[in-house]
Amino acid sequence: MDIEFNKNEDINKQLVYELNTRLKKIYKGGGEKAAAKQKEKGKMLARERITYLIDKDKPWLEIGAFVAEGMYAEHGGCPSGGVITGIGYISGRQCMIVANDATVKAGAWFPITAKKNLRAQEIAMENRLPIIYLVDSAGVYLPLQDEIFPDKEHFGRIFRNNAIMSSQGIIQIAAIMGSCVAGGAYLPIMSDEAMIVEGTGSVFLAGSYLVKSAIGEEVDNETLGGATTHSEISGVTDYKFPNDKACLDAIRNSMSKVGDFTKAGFDRIKPLAPKLDENDIYGLLPDNREKAYDMNEVILRLLDNSEFDEYKALYGKSIICGLGRIDGWAVGVVANQRRVIKSGKGEMQFGGVIYSDSADKATRFIMNCNQKKIPLVFLQDVTGFMIGSKAEKGGIIKDGAKMVNAVANSVVPKFTIVIGNSYGAGNYAMCGKAYDPRLIYAWPSAKIAVMGGSQAAKTLLQIQAAGMKAKGEEVNEQKEAELLKQITDRYDEQTTPYYAAARLWVDGIIDPLETRKVISVGIEAANHSPIVKAFNPGIIQT
Repeated sequence: MDIEFNKNEDINKQLVYELNTRLKKIYKGGGEKAAAKQKEKGKMLARERITYLIDKDKPWLEIGAFVAEGMYAEHGGCPSGGVITGIGYISGRQCMIVANDATVKAGAWFPITAKKNLRAQEIAMENRLPIIYLVDSAGVYLPLQDEIFPDKEHFGRIFRNNAIMSSQGIIQIAAIMGSCVAGGAYLPIMSDEAMIVEGTGSVFLAGSYLVKSAIGEEVDNETLGGATTHSEISGVTDYKFPNDKACLDAIRNSMSKVGDFTKAGFDRIKPLAPKLDENDIYGLLPDNREKAYDMNEVILRLLDNSEFDEYKALYGKSIICGLGRIDGWAVGVVANQRRVIKSGKGEMQFGGVIYSDSADKATRFIMNCNQKKIPLVFLQDVTGFMIGSKAEKGGIIKDGAKMVNAVANSVVPKFTIVIGNSYGAGNYAMCGKAYDPRLIYAWPSAKIAVMGGSQAAKTLLQIQAAGMKAKGEEVNEQKEAELLKQITDRYDEQTTPYYAAARLWVDGIIDPLETRKVISVGIEAANHSPIVKAFNPGIIQT
């Protein structure tokens, strides 16, 4: 081990420590005081409900833990968007779980809460996963109602998705474990089964206060929409239970009787751990995003038995493509190369830039994986496509367009891990969020932006300084330095993985050692959904 390796290892382990520290804070939800109030009502907390519900010997993959991080400060914050979502196993069956966290503003829906719920439903629909709703919400957060209520991707889209999933035969079970108000009342009742907990669960279109102000009727919430009313009189709910645990036991019992499903048929054999030590990743990944490193060494520490069948290894070297296995699943890997390579043309540092030959190689490899029905894994550390007159004359736009087309039209499931840089059109070509990866996660070392921080800051400085000069303001060297620092600091904050995760540009931030788990759980989920259309290469044929 050299000094550089040890330095990298220390820095990357520190980033993972920061990640875990932040997660511990998020897991507390709305805080101890709010948690105590829920306990006084005889309720389990949202994370306790999930822990009790899921199989203990199977992985739990949380989605969107960092949602709303650093957002809504003027409203007191909204940890995890006030809802916990993830893929877990219930009686051996993989499911999407959505649990409102009543410790966060009584489970009220912020704009980002709706976005997170829609993402959970999207994953369930793409992979035909049963979805379990643990409902405990006060409804829309009224101070921000204009940002959550009327648009296409707002609150109402959730109920539209309920209907679509029902028509597609995707199982939906809702457990009403707390308040369920107004428009939110439709979610559990549009599910296949609605369960309710006596004494704490309630569901109604309008609560007692609104009923009195609107029609003058005086009635308490339990009589209006409690478990007895809806289980014995209205017939709105299907099952009534005395407490949370009994309700969750019933969900487990129900899922144990679900029939098998038609599988996509992705290839899997007995899993093997990587032969090379996964922990080496900490030392291999440089301490900053400008330094070179060999992505092949990272790939070998992610694949079963560290075996990798590289495609066109001597051609288009700024992108690495090849076949391997992750937790037994066959995968096609597409990764950016960052190392310095010596060849007959001299020494070259690729730095994550995509050249024409690399785009062409990746396009053809993606086509081959679609032909063979092999899921794709993208490992992003990309600064963009090559620029300059030589690249333009070589047709970089055409070759780049072909790669983007192949990624967009791919019919096998795609999974993206943002390891380092994710800049500009490179984000798109390497299957960024806009290109429908089934799951997209980031390492703590990730940076996501339209371009690198230093380039962007200098460009923005030129624009801002020119505007100030046009107004007659003096801009000397000291003023320029101050402006550059302000712009750089703001831009750097916006490129962190935490900024991206807060807005669901990525599904979460993970320790690099969790990468194999994320991809394995994702492919198992994707295996629920058979591929029904053929890969159409479109522009690639021209």
